[in-house]
Amino acid sequence: MKSSYSLHKIIHENEYPFDANEYSWFKFGDKHYAEKFAGELFEGFIEKYSDLLLSNKEIVILPSPYLSIPTASNFLCHYFKKHLNCFLFKNNRKASIESKIYRNQTYVTDYGNLSFDERLQLISNDTYYIDQKFINDKLCIFVDDIKITGSHEHTVNKILNQYGVKGEFVFVYFAELVNKNIHPKIENHYNYFAIKNLQDIVTIINKNKFQYNTRIIKYILKLDREQFNFLMNNISIAKCDELFHLAISNNYHQISEYQTNINQINNYQLWQSTYKKDKEKI
Repeated sequence: MKSSYSLHKIIHENEYPFDANEYSWFKFGDKHYAEKFAGELFEGFIEKYSDLLLSNKEIVILPSPYLSIPTASNFLCHYFKKHLNCFLFKNNRKASIESKIYRNQTYVTDYGNLSFDERLQLISNDTYYIDQKFINDKLCIFVDDIKITGSHEHTVNKILNQYGVKGEFVFVYFAELVNKNIHPKIENHYNYFAIKNLQDIVTIINKNKFQYNTRIIKYILKLDREQFNFLMNNISIAKCDELFHLAISNNYHQISEYQTNINQINNYQLWQSTYKKDKEKI
């Protein structure tokens, strides 16, 4: 059995059912809004699905697919799970367990402007893996931030069928585009709503509750040399180091469009290390 729930419905192109600035900051790594949205999402979700959650089934919660670098929806899923487990605790039920769909991404294109067919074609070359035995015959809750064309839900369903996974599946979204007359490019309108220039990116990275995700890392790795140098000089060494190790953990150093900036981060780290040593000697 499959079902779907979304908290906010996008009906009119110029009317926002949620704060577009907050959503944009969330998409670029501000976990404060991931936590805020998760609380709102769970509050709406529980009104409809409380009986299902209390049906004594084992519950598995899964964010959108990723390999090593989490997506923004991963942090939404993390905070959603905290609310879910508190609800289960209060009702003397077992806590939910977390799993994931591993995804080896093959493209650098931002699909936020693409149609359903274009998105499906783009992600069709990606490879996916799910632990079929771990989630089989359980209640699986797939948490994502927004449903625009349904291409990712289509892909997840395809993966479940491919691996022969049985169970009950619920797809949960913070927002959903329900007016199909609106072009899917509205997704990037929301994504970049609060991102007008590179300084906006620097401001987000330097926030207390910032965490890198795939979107912001790909954005950074595609910057031109002048922009990239500006960013490196305006964030901490620790953030540079974290950026480098996340990038290579996702094999971005093997993607030609990203190689220049990854190598530059590495050189920057080597320079910082040498500078510190020389300074200590002096």
